[in-house]
Amino acid sequence: MNVVIFGKGFGKPRQLNLSGGVAVAAVFAVAGCLCCAAFAGGYWYSAQNGSGLTSNEVELLAAEVEAQREAIEVTRQQTEDTLDALAIRIGQMNARVIRLDALGRRLTEMADLTDGEFDFDSEPALGGPEEPYLASTIAVPEVLEAMQNLDQQLNNRESQLGVLESVLTNQQLVARVSPQGRPVTSGWMSSYFGKRTDPFTGKPANHRGVDFAGKAGAEILAVADGVVTWSSKRYGYGELVEINHGNGYATRYAHNSENLVAVGDEVKKGETVALMGDTGRATGPNLHFEVLHQGKQVNPVNFIRQGAE
Repeated sequence: MNVVIFGKGFGKPRQLNLSGGVAVAAVFAVAGCLCCAAFAGGYWYSAQNGSGLTSNEVELLAAEVEAQREAIEVTRQQTEDTLDALAIRIGQMNARVIRLDALGRRLTEMADLTDGEFDFDSEPALGGPEEPYLASTIAVPEVLEAMQNLDQQLNNRESQLGVLESVLTNQQLVARVSPQGRPVTSGWMSSYFGKRTDPFTGKPANHRGVDFAGKAGAEILAVADGVVTWSSKRYGYGELVEINHGNGYATRYAHNSENLVAVGDEVKKGETVALMGDTGRATGPNLHFEVLHQGKQVNPVNFIRQGAE
């Protein structure tokens, strides 16, 4: 292979004859020089543009990556803790809702509301036209705030229902301890409260109760809840049962053939306390019924009529 070299210092062109091993060595030498020049140029360019990383910079980057990894782990743990706390809170609120439902059913029964008017086993009926849906992402703080508002509403409802239960309970209690209704299952009112002619003397007398004539052995009923304070013979009354109902009220059931309760017994409204008879000052089987308020006999007819309403 002939190589012609031109240059001012050579005068006229010179010709070199490269053949065999000399040619191959020359080619490799030129290629090596080009590679070294390229590597040196690249290193110089990298140094000039600051893209080269030292060992300290690599260590700093590794430390930063580790810190970010730890921050992600802390955030994940906090998120799990928050979700666990929310789950516990939701469980507590659900338990309170169950208690409120049970209380609502009890109040429905106590208030004697029509079946179906309040149904705590089904979702409340709702309505209204369709409104545009506002798509938004709810953040955890907003969820917590909503749960706090719901918790406050549950507290208010619980308090209101508790007061309502107390009112209804008191009403029922008053109704059960206030004398109401007929003290016999059968029979008719044979003598009223007030002035009358005494059946034994024929003279005017003041009758402090009402009489129900009926068959011997007919059931005599308590007209209110209370405690038995007398169950024995008393002059003029024969076999007598007296019941204290509280709130200053008491009732008496006289001329019984048999008393079925004893002193200290608790009785319920409508419970049989005695059997009709003619013991004491009586002309035949009858019940002498008295209502006392603050120790004074009052007209029982008013209380009997209340039970019939």
